[in-house]
Amino acid sequence: MTVLQGAALFVAAILGSTLNAVAGGGSFITFPTLVFAGVPAVRANATSTVALWPGGLASVGAYRDTFTTERRDLIILGLTSAVGGVVGAILLLHTSSPTFLKLVPFLLLGATLLFAFGGRLTANWLKASEPTAKRSQRSMLAVVALQFVIAVYGGFFGGGIGILMLATLSFMGMTNIHAMNGLKALLATCINGVAVVTFVVASAVDRPAAIIMIVGGIVGGYGGAAAARRVDQAVVRRIVIVVGLGMAIYFFTTQYLTI
Repeated sequence: MTVLQGAALFVAAILGSTLNAVAGGGSFITFPTLVFAGVPAVRANATSTVALWPGGLASVGAYRDTFTTERRDLIILGLTSAVGGVVGAILLLHTSSPTFLKLVPFLLLGATLLFAFGGRLTANWLKASEPTAKRSQRSMLAVVALQFVIAVYGGFFGGGIGILMLATLSFMGMTNIHAMNGLKALLATCINGVAVVTFVVASAVDRPAAIIMIVGGIVGGYGGAAAARRVDQAVVRRIVIVVGLGMAIYFFTTQYLTI
């Protein structure tokens, strides 16, 4: 690894963790940078996950006073995320990703649209005549099922899970973007944490690159979360939507328009 490559990985980790703290999608910066530095694709994906995980943990610390979700729901979603993350990580280590990557642009586009309009749809749904307890139980079951699918995808590839989780959390009736970002950061840390253990045990990580990026990731993770909380909620929502649409366009282009 050259000095220039090391510097590029460090900066990419800062930018990736900052983007994860604000809206998600940081691996779209770190993963390509690792590949550019000569790391094989599967190993680059595993290394990217390891590199960004400490930054995600730092983001959780910065958001620690925004958690408003009940402890029971936090435990359920945390365990769901951990189980799904292990399943996804094992799939990455034993299968190729081309077929799944073909679905990524559709998932990202759908999730971005859900995040953009999910609040209004949820508000209308909550006005239904069903008892509140029944509505709450049904919505929670849907969120758990969606979170498991997102966690599997997160352990397998991970790009855009922040956007997907923000869209899913809107169906819990959450509207405060900072509280949603805090819970998103916590669940992403659970997903990536178990994936990190899986990748390290399987020796699927480029250690020199990971060490450099972990340092940058911590800086970007805490600093990005602190900065995001000082930004107007409407501005952060616009950033999330722009990032989601941008990632969807990127994957549509690379997966379906490559000559």
